[in-house]
Amino acid sequence: MKPRYKGGILVLSGPSGAGKSSLIKSLFKHFSNVYFSVSSTTRQPRMGEIHGQHYYFISKEQFESDIKEGKFLEYARVHGNLYGTTKIQVQRALEEGKILLFDIDVQGQKAIKKEYGDYATCVFVTTPNKSTLQKRLYERGSDEENVIQKRLEHASMEMAELNCFDYILINDCFEEAERKILSIAEIILNRCIYCNIQSFMQDWNTN
Repeated sequence: MKPRYKGGILVLSGPSGAGKSSLIKSLFKHFSNVYFSVSSTTRQPRMGEIHGQHYYFISKEQFESDIKEGKFLEYARVHGNLYGTTKIQVQRALEEGKILLFDIDVQGQKAIKKEYGDYATCVFVTTPNKSTLQKRLYERGSDEENVIQKRLEHASMEMAELNCFDYILINDCFEEAERKILSIAEIILNRCIYCNIQSFMQDWNTN
């Protein structure tokens, strides 16, 4: 029998440029018990990124050593770099009753859903079409042409996995997308409050 947790998991997946980062900021603004899962990666930090806040930036050798020691819940190679989520931070957040927030690719989403089942709510965030995504990536101005093309190719592959998700969120109007993601988080929060049935029954009988 799998353990019961006080918390829950909200997974956001989807193409780079679909607006996941903005939605994550909104979740932190509206909920006090959201914990963002900080991934480990072998890629170099971008301007403004802070070790331990945005990612744990580690060497390829360290990452591969952690894989051998079984420290990762999931890991994947994306655009030539390794990304992964450590098991210990997930367990701690769930036991503390937090909404654990993931921004990961489809491969990682599948691993989390397999491990945590109904505790994980998975949302695929995307644009109305490929041309809109392409426009956003160029306007962002943070990637070279070859990287943008790789991101677009990867996005097309991820779109083929939409049936793996609980919700599809088309971020055409941010205010509408924000309203929807906050509603989904509220559902998770309410479910977390009552997921510990024994504790709820005890409180109900003593109050």
